[in-house]
Amino acid sequence: MPSTKNNWLTPATKMGLSIALATGLYGISFGALSIAAGLNLWQTVALSALMFTGGSQFAFIGVLSGGGAASAAFSAATLLGVRNAVYGMQIKQSLRPSPRLVPFMAQVTIDESTATSLGQASLSERHLGFWTAGLGVYVLWNLFTLVGALLGERMGDPAAWGLDGAAVAAFLGLLWPRLKSAQPVFVACAAAIVTAFAVPLTVPGVPILITAGCAVLFAVLTGRHTKPATEHGQLQQVDQEKT
Repeated sequence: MPSTKNNWLTPATKMGLSIALATGLYGISFGALSIAAGLNLWQTVALSALMFTGGSQFAFIGVLSGGGAASAAFSAATLLGVRNAVYGMQIKQSLRPSPRLVPFMAQVTIDESTATSLGQASLSERHLGFWTAGLGVYVLWNLFTLVGALLGERMGDPAAWGLDGAAVAAFLGLLWPRLKSAQPVFVACAAAIVTAFAVPLTVPGVPILITAGCAVLFAVLTGRHTKPATEHGQLQQVDQEKT
C-alpha cells in the first residue's frame, strides 16, 4: 500500500510554499521602509494585516516618504489595489467556492495566490495552490513586516540586503512556466515595454492599470479566435478528477 504521508506536498503546494517564503522575506523591507516613512510600529503592522497587498502598501508609504498627503497616499494605494478585484472574479470563476469561504478568500486573493492557483491544471491543485500561497504569504508577510519594523533604521538601506529583489524573483518564478508559446511571450514583452514607458510618466498605481487594460484589449481582440471554456467542460474536468 503506497504511503500517504507526503501526499499533501503536491506541485501546487511546493510552488505556493516557495512563493510564500520569497514574498514573505520582502516584508522585512516594507517594515523597515514604513518606519523610515514616519509610521509607528502598530501602524506598520496594521497596514500589513488589513491592507495586505504589497504593491499598494509600498505605494502608500512611498507617497508619504516623498512628502505627499495621506489622501494622495490612499489614492495611489487604491489604484494598485483595483487589480485584486479582478483577481477575485477570476478565482471565484475558477474555484467556485462556497459563499461562507468568500470573505476569507478575499483577504488572501493577491498576485501570488492567484497566479499559483491559475497555473495548475486540476481543480484540486488550484485549490491547494491558492490556499498554500495565500495563507503562506499572509503569515510570513506579517511576521517579517514585524521583524523589519522592529529593526527599523538600524538595518540601513533594505535594498543593500537584496530584499528589494525578492518579490521580482517570485513573480518571474510564477511567470516563466507559463511562457510555453509565442503568444504569452509576446504579451509579457509588450506588458514590460508599456510599463517601462508608463512608470516615469504617471503616478504610482497607474502603470499596472494601463498594462492590465492593454492585456484586456488584447484578450478581447484575440478571444474570438479561441474556443471559449464552457460550463460543461469545467464540469467534465471535475468529473474526471473524481474518477
